[in-house]
Amino acid sequence: MSSSQLQPTSHGTLGRRLKVNANFVEISKYPERDIYQYDVVVMPERGEFKKLPPPAYMRSVFDAAMGEHRQGKLKGIPMVYDSRKIAYAPERVCGPKETLELDLSYKEDGRTEKYVIRLREAAVVNTKILTEFIRGRGGVEVGEIQSALNALDLAIGSVLHLEMVGFNRSFFTREQSLSTVGGLELWRGFSFSVRPGIDHLYLNVNTAVTAMYTPGSLLEALVSVVGVREPSMLRGRLTGDNVRDMGDVVKYLRGLQVYCSHRGLKGKRKFSIRGTTTRALDQESFDWEGPERPGNPEHVTVAEYYLRRYNIRLNYPFLPGITDRRKSVFPIEFCSVVENQRFKGNLNEKQTGDMVKFACQKPKQNMDRIMDILKKRSLGSSPIVQSFGLSLPNKLAEVESRVLPAPVLEYGSGQQQSVVPFEPQGGAWDMRRKQVKKAGDELQYWAVLVLASKSHVPDAAVKSFVTALVDGCNTCGYRVREHYPPITYGNPNSDIAREMMGALRGVRCPSGAKPQLLLVVLPTTNLQVYQAVKNCAYKTLGIHTQCMQSRHVQRPNQQYCANLCLKINAKLGGVNQALQQSGFQEVLRGKPTLFLGCDITHPAPGEQEKPSIASVVGSTNLEATRYAATLIQLPSRQELVDKLQEVVVRHLKMFHRGTNIKPRRIVFYRDGVSESQFNQVRARELIEIQRACASLEQGYKPEITFLAVLKRHNARFYPMGRDADRSGNCVPGTVIDRSVTMPAITDFYLFSHAAIQGTSRPTHYYVLHDDANFSADAIQQLTYNLCYTYAICTRS
Repeated sequence: MSSSQLQPTSHGTLGRRLKVNANFVEISKYPERDIYQYDVVVMPERGEFKKLPPPAYMRSVFDAAMGEHRQGKLKGIPMVYDSRKIAYAPERVCGPKETLELDLSYKEDGRTEKYVIRLREAAVVNTKILTEFIRGRGGVEVGEIQSALNALDLAIGSVLHLEMVGFNRSFFTREQSLSTVGGLELWRGFSFSVRPGIDHLYLNVNTAVTAMYTPGSLLEALVSVVGVREPSMLRGRLTGDNVRDMGDVVKYLRGLQVYCSHRGLKGKRKFSIRGTTTRALDQESFDWEGPERPGNPEHVTVAEYYLRRYNIRLNYPFLPGITDRRKSVFPIEFCSVVENQRFKGNLNEKQTGDMVKFACQKPKQNMDRIMDILKKRSLGSSPIVQSFGLSLPNKLAEVESRVLPAPVLEYGSGQQQSVVPFEPQGGAWDMRRKQVKKAGDELQYWAVLVLASKSHVPDAAVKSFVTALVDGCNTCGYRVREHYPPITYGNPNSDIAREMMGALRGVRCPSGAKPQLLLVVLPTTNLQVYQAVKNCAYKTLGIHTQCMQSRHVQRPNQQYCANLCLKINAKLGGVNQALQQSGFQEVLRGKPTLFLGCDITHPAPGEQEKPSIASVVGSTNLEATRYAATLIQLPSRQELVDKLQEVVVRHLKMFHRGTNIKPRRIVFYRDGVSESQFNQVRARELIEIQRACASLEQGYKPEITFLAVLKRHNARFYPMGRDADRSGNCVPGTVIDRSVTMPAITDFYLFSHAAIQGTSRPTHYYVLHDDANFSADAIQQLTYNLCYTYAICTRS
């Protein structure tokens, strides 16, 4: 898909103009000449790698070869390497059809390995294409400039690798790290990438945090993972059928590199863990042919082997051993965790809480840290960076932004067919002196399940909270008919489905009807209990649930009860607030519009067997306040949505059922798409939407506007002067569509919410297709307005 096929760049004018700092450094000079790309093959003396070693090791080998041969075979020409199979050089290091071989003896951990590094020219990258792209000339595709951007990224990254630990385009240091539970620690760092802007190239620099394995004793790490005080308490916890502890341990050990050393071993042996033995080392046995009895193998345990072979009595023979790819067994007490390893698994609740606190920085702190790293590293003065023709100052860019006006909302007045307009300020408000616009079904058949002990949550406190909740709902315009629902106590560690069904038996429903709602009081923020409640409710019982934390029972307040009311009302068919229809329909030019949203959730790293799940939601009324959802199971990590045509057909029918008219326009917000996937996703999914329309009626062609939505990006913006909100962030409605946006695509960054803590991340929208020919102002204002229709809280 060429840039000419995308929506051409346009800029908005609506709103109050102001300047903001951006975490982009304008590259004042970049090469407009050839850069040479090379295929890299690192060959061990003993034969090819079955699997490439970790990137850090490959980089060390490559850098050692560069140092040894730079003034000889490389003719003084620097090269930068991606740690896998590609390198770049600012000049030719060998002929186009030649292979340059570099011999190397590489020493690590007392061992010497011999390698041959083979370089062969793979491509010539003409960086003039960058100038054509950023100036919007010649229909250059985004993919065509990727090699040039990669080369410049690697040139800058090569400087950071000297002093920091790098993973792709992110670099970290152990300075100011924070220890957390489970054998991990949290590191601070930065991400760097060269980005095209309008008429300029920029270096995007952002702060980052990551979880790292704590180097040192593996035994101490496992004590922390399991959550015991000392190694002796691990007895029986890591063997047999103790699935809970083993699950945490397996997640921690998966792919972990360790050193093994003891007095019977020369030097240190480094290997990656493949698993653990199923039995303790004083039970795990094998046939061993001892030196004193050659030719007569005998059956010994691993603990006996170490005693007889090395005269080492294991301190913890009741623990399992760890195994490598050769299935060799090593005692845990002899192993230590190798430094500089990143943890790729999911963090537990405590680790996540520590990560959030560690990462949370006010905008001013965030910007100061970026400025500090730019000054300390002085990237522009690096000889390697200069050899690639790059020049960049240590100064963040100032870009123009605008603050869009917030929409007018409509709330109920307590009288039928009457609404009260409300103008929200600052992206947050409350329900004082407001009522829901449309009440859902009256709540008559419901129950309360308390998954906590009576000593922690007394019965009297629960009854008092229920009374406060009922009063709060009635005050907000939602009627609760049953004021005294049955209250049941349950055990959060038992069968949740059984506890839920037991609580619902006290609800006296009409014959054939189901309870409307189960209010579940959770003891903690434990995600497993919450997920068990929701799974049972949706998959087994087919009822609505409303979960809440037990701490709120003790101190019921009016605003909290009002927020619960909003959630309950929305679940039972009500509408809490709506955009004022005169302004909303003006943006839509009076055309009935179906709003669709789509995102894909992927399994956690390492969970290859689990599927990905796509979710599509679609509006079912003209006010865009009611939505229906469709879930689609996809192969693991698939990015394209299968069966999108039949899903869109379903939502078109539901829209027609709810409004009695066909939509004349479809606005599709597609989340979870990276820039490299725009071509593929737009080409396939746009056609699926068009086919869905055509399948319902010949000649039916509603206008389709297709937007990609990116939340996982590294662009940040910092207000200047007094233009910040209370948290120091850009105010809600701030939009940036100049300078650091794409040169050939209509795209914009939008701050739609008020930050509670930390530095706000705007959402990045790309208009990939637009039959409706929305102006930049219209699509930006429409997108911002829709952010105020979030049903379950009073925030944009």
